[in-house]
Amino acid sequence: MENRLYFNRLETLTEDKKKLIKKINLERESIGYYSLPKQNIDDILEFTENFDESIENIVVLGIGGSSLGAKAIYEFLKPIEQPKRSLFFFESTDPLNIADLLKQIDMDKTHFLIISKSGGTVETISIFKYIYAPNPDKRRFTFITDKGSSLDKFAEDLGSKRFYLPDNVGGRFSVLSVVGLMPLALCGIDIKALLKGADDVCDSFFEEGLLKYALLDKALYYAKNHARYNINCIFAYSETLKYFTEWYVQLWGESLGKKQRCSAFNVGLTPIGLIGPKDQHSFLQLIMEGTRDKSVTFIKLREFEHEMYIPPVTLKHLESLDMLNDIAFHDLINMQCDSVIEALKNEKEVPLDEIIIPAVNAESIGALMYYYELLTSLVGELIDVNTYDQPGVEAGKIILKEKLQSR
Repeated sequence: MENRLYFNRLETLTEDKKKLIKKINLERESIGYYSLPKQNIDDILEFTENFDESIENIVVLGIGGSSLGAKAIYEFLKPIEQPKRSLFFFESTDPLNIADLLKQIDMDKTHFLIISKSGGTVETISIFKYIYAPNPDKRRFTFITDKGSSLDKFAEDLGSKRFYLPDNVGGRFSVLSVVGLMPLALCGIDIKALLKGADDVCDSFFEEGLLKYALLDKALYYAKNHARYNINCIFAYSETLKYFTEWYVQLWGESLGKKQRCSAFNVGLTPIGLIGPKDQHSFLQLIMEGTRDKSVTFIKLREFEHEMYIPPVTLKHLESLDMLNDIAFHDLINMQCDSVIEALKNEKEVPLDEIIIPAVNAESIGALMYYYELLTSLVGELIDVNTYDQPGVEAGKIILKEKLQSR
């Protein structure tokens, strides 16, 4: 992947970069996601190779970091790579959503992955109870949790297969762990290629590659201007990236919206996910002429694989649009993206950058997701927050459990 920055007044800030690299290298010793691209996945591959061939559906019972990452990768690859099995996600306690999803699956041909790091996720366990109660067959379930959690103990008593999260890997940084790799591998996605893409970005950053300085410059710019440009938009020019933008919103919002460690100030960078060209007809107006508080990252595909051309047809009363004739759709969508970038460059007060993905494949999405995890860690360190906790989320969970206990 390639990252081009178009920031105004971008400074070198050599000493700041050196300090940041030192802090990230220190953090790398204790935070688990950094090492995931180089992990051993033999146990996952062995499980998938010996999996029941009669199973047609994989269902993930999980929420947030337990589902968004795998969903983003699956939906990115699905238009190009025919999945071996269908993948479904139960992420909500909305009864309409639960009923609708259950209509779509044959329970006798479905395997359930129950994913909860703590083992006490209300949404996940409530849906699990609903599915488990009528047919408590241990063969239908595999559990992914922390070793020793309440869910681990339940699964052990049930006699179901269990997998454990690596140490110090939080939910929103877990997509390249067993949390994301297991459901994707069961659907036939090449998880080795996925990890290779992430590893390429990892090596590029930690071993003086080209992405290192793009990431450092981008993080420093965001941090130094976070009071002014406190809204960060991803404008992805492919429908395949729709769920990637949802994953990014959780990663960015839950990691960076905090009280600072060394002060009482509340800080954060608000994430917004957009899809082009659709959102050119809505949100672009606000970016173009609204308050100058937004930065924008455009994500483009270099190769779309499908060669589809607009036929050379003249339509009565629409002759002015004959300029579209014989243009490939992949060229048209990237021309639309480039035109918006050029228009925003002329505004001069909107910080822009552009990420170019080579193609729709596992390596590309693995690289993109690891890139954003690194960027999140860099910005979190610079704005002085604990990137890996979520006390604001926990407060709501505590109140909910109190309400449930008082029923």
